[in-house]
This record gives sequence, structure tokens and C-alpha cells, in this order.
Amino acid sequence: MLLNAQNISFRQPDSTSIFENVSFSIDKGEKAAIVGKNGVGKSTLLKLIAGQLPEYQGSLLINGTLYYVPQHYGHFDQQTVAGALGIAHLTTAMAAIENGSVAQEDYDIMENNWDIVARCEEAFAEWGLTGIRLDQSLQELSGGMKTKLFLAGISIFSPEIVLLDEPTNHLDRKARAQLHEWMATTSSAVLLTSHDRELLRLCEPIMELTANGIQEYGGNYDLYESQKEQESAAKEQQLDSHKKALKEAKKKQQEALERKQRADAQAKKKVQNSSDPKILLNGRKNAAENSSGKLKQVHADKIDNIRESLQEAAGLVQMQQMMKGFFENAALHNGKVLFQADEMNFSYPDQPLLWQQPFTFTIRSGERIAITGSNGAGKSTLLQLLLGKLQPTVGSLQTSSYSSVLLDQDYTLIDRNKTILEQAFSFNERKLEPAQIHTMLANFIFKPDTWHKPCAVLSGGEMLRLSLCCMILQNKTPDIIFLDEPVNNLDLINITMLGKIFAEYKGTIILISHDQSFTADIGITREIVLE
Repeated sequence: MLLNAQNISFRQPDSTSIFENVSFSIDKGEKAAIVGKNGVGKSTLLKLIAGQLPEYQGSLLINGTLYYVPQHYGHFDQQTVAGALGIAHLTTAMAAIENGSVAQEDYDIMENNWDIVARCEEAFAEWGLTGIRLDQSLQELSGGMKTKLFLAGISIFSPEIVLLDEPTNHLDRKARAQLHEWMATTSSAVLLTSHDRELLRLCEPIMELTANGIQEYGGNYDLYESQKEQESAAKEQQLDSHKKALKEAKKKQQEALERKQRADAQAKKKVQNSSDPKILLNGRKNAAENSSGKLKQVHADKIDNIRESLQEAAGLVQMQQMMKGFFENAALHNGKVLFQADEMNFSYPDQPLLWQQPFTFTIRSGERIAITGSNGAGKSTLLQLLLGKLQPTVGSLQTSSYSSVLLDQDYTLIDRNKTILEQAFSFNERKLEPAQIHTMLANFIFKPDTWHKPCAVLSGGEMLRLSLCCMILQNKTPDIIFLDEPVNNLDLINITMLGKIFAEYKGTIILISHDQSFTADIGITREIVLE
């Protein structure tokens, strides 16, 4: 056993619990994945195992060399490539020796790493990182290049245990395929968290993290998804029973209170006619009132628990049904020419033309098109041209009139300076009454105590739900929906929900995404490939 976690619990500095009683183990060569809702602590758990969060409760045993690929790299930007990889001490010692140092300390540092530069060069070439220098600043690299750099570190260090935190977030399809191939062939044990379903299909077991622990599902992601669908179907079947239970609980609460009131009334008569001392009678009265209060609280708690279970089970299903009805009203007939590009190309100021060959293409209403290509190929630039925010440098792009909405990974539809309620009101083109907007927010799983929360602190899933709510408040189904890496910051539950929602949309979809499972879910039928 290479890694064994027993009853791991972690709290934030303000004592807020993130997760409790997490127990699992990883054996030699095992490929395991941690899944769960956004904010449940998946990245926190990996950081804890990597030794970056020492303040935790429980037992963690690691019996092998470990290498960690983080999700975010901003804190490395002021370091060199060598520093980010943790080998700056080696390159410094080697440079000193090459410059004539005979200090024993330098030779001790090098130990068995005299080939470190050659190992780095070989690993960089393997991941397509040509021209990368060990002494250059990490902030000079793009997000995709940084991810590849840390993945190259696996080859440099040959660890027994590899931790991967959302490793495909910034990778293009080619790099994702390379990572998938490595996963299928490596002898290292792997523990990862990811929303890339293709990567998850290479993992077994799948472990679902919640605030109260971790549950292991035998088999890969497909089996996990099947089991979760069965659980979801069971929850839907339980909705009616929950409603009946809620009604029955309220009835029992009322009956119990009425019985107690009758008993209290009889007791009061006895008190009035009793010859017992007044202090004893008052004690009995207080005891009766306390008993009645406790009984009322027990039933109130029971009702609250049933109501919460009902709301959680029904929330996502209700959202999907609302969006389905909204999207069925796309107005444009299929086949209308929306975009006609003729020998089109683009260049930024003082830069060469972006594409080797100019583009000629037609996009018609009703089509579902993916813009694909490697990192840096100009996918977002082409999207900006289609949106009319940029104009071609060469050739032409003719555009018909249409209504559209952009849903991107940063959810720019949402104004971070507004609260949830202010954001909803700003999209209220239907002129709904405040009470109706409150109901709409509730339908998208925003409780009243969240309405004044700043949009800037919302999670990816909350941003998604608020964006969809705003679409409906605008009261017009867009002719075109532009999707720019919309699933990058979502958990698997929200990715699956979004896929189902856009599969029902009757208009035109233009998508940028490296997630091929999501691409398949929404029914993409054609690609514009950038090289």
C-alpha cells in the first residue's frame, strides 16, 4: 500500500469544516479519481496529501516518492522554470561546479542528479515544450504550457505516486490525448481529480467526496455514472413519498400540539383547584411548557429535513425542464445563412496573419459547430470575429441579423459588482414583479439568504445557474448560443446538466471546448478546424 488515509478531517482557519472522516487507500499501480461537487474540498485533499496543508486531523501514511501537479500556477509566476519544478538547487550547484567550484556542499547537492539537465530536455521535448529554458520566468508561459511543464516533471522525477489536480483544464486535444496515453501505460500510482470524463474512464475506482467523508464506487467512471443515475432515479421516485411525508409530519405536529394543549389545559385546572404549594405548581407549569416547546422543535426539525431533501432532489430536474421549455422557442428557421466568410484572415497590430490559410465557410441556422485546434491556434479570435467584436484583416465576413448569448468559462454575462438579486433585476426585460423574480431565483436554487451575496464570490456552478436564469428573464430565446469553454470551472453534476440542457436547444450552437464528451452530449455535427 503506497498511500493510506484514515479519518482525515480538515477545517479552515475560522474553524469551518471542509470535510470530515475521509478514509481510503491507494495501492501500487492503481489509478483512482476523486469526484464531487465544486467546493467540497477535492483540491484541498490533494494539497493535504502533497504536504502543503499540514494542519489536519487523522492519519496519513505515504510509502513512496510523490509528485504533485497543481490546478493553479499563479504563485509560481515569480519563479524560474527550474524553481517551479523544485530543481533550482541542482541547477545552481551544477553551474557553480562548471564555473570551478570545488565546494563539497555543491557535490553533495548533485548526488545522483548529474543528468538533470538532460532529463529535463528529454521530458520537455516529450511534451512539445520546445525552446523552454530552465532559467526563464514561469510567467512567460501560457496556461497550457505551464500544465505541460508540470506533467513533464513526472518523467523527470519518475515518482511512485502522482497527484493530478484538474490536469486537462488548459490542455488542447492533442495534449489531452497524450495525457490519456500516459495514464493508460504508466506504472505509477495515480490519484487525480478531474471533470474530463475521458480521463475518468481510465480510473478505477471512482471515489466521491462529500463533507461527511468519501464513498468508493468500484469500476471506472461509466459504472459510477450508471450507479449515480440509478440513485437519481430512486430520488425522483421518492419525491412523492417525501411530499406525503412532509404532509404527514405537519399533520402529526398539529395533532401532537393539540394533544399537548388539551393536557396543559387540564393540568391548569388541577393547579387552580390544588392545595399544593405555589412554588411546586409553578415548577410543574414550567416543565409542561418546556416539554411542549421541545415537542414542537422535534417536529419542526423533522419537517425541515424532509423539505430540504425534497428541494435538493427536485432542483436540478426543475431547472432542466424550465430550460427545455425556454429553448424550444428558438425562432429562426433551419438553413438561414448566418455567416459567410470568404478568404478571411486576421492579424493583431504589428503581428503576422494568424492563420496559414484564409477561411471560407458558411454557417447556417440550426447547425451545431465546434471550433477546434491546438492552444494558440486562434479559436477565441475566430469567435470574436463571429461576435462582431473584431473585423477581418483580409477577406470578408458577412453576417445576418440574429440574437445571441455568450456563455464562456468566465461567465462574463454576470456583473461581479452586482449582487445576485441586482443581477437578476438587470436582465428583467419581461418586466416581472419583484415577487416573480424571487420565485425565478428560487427555481434556480438560490435561497433568499443568498440573494444579497456578491456575484464575485459565486462558484462556477452558481455562475452557470445565474446565467441560465438571466437568459429566461430576458424573455427571448437566442438564435445563436456561443459557448467558449463553458465547462472548465464546473463539477461533473453541472457539466452533465448543461449537456442535457443544450441538447434540447433548437437554435444554432457554436462551441469551443476541448471536452469531447461534452461536445458529444450537445450533438455537435461539424467542426471548423484551425491550424
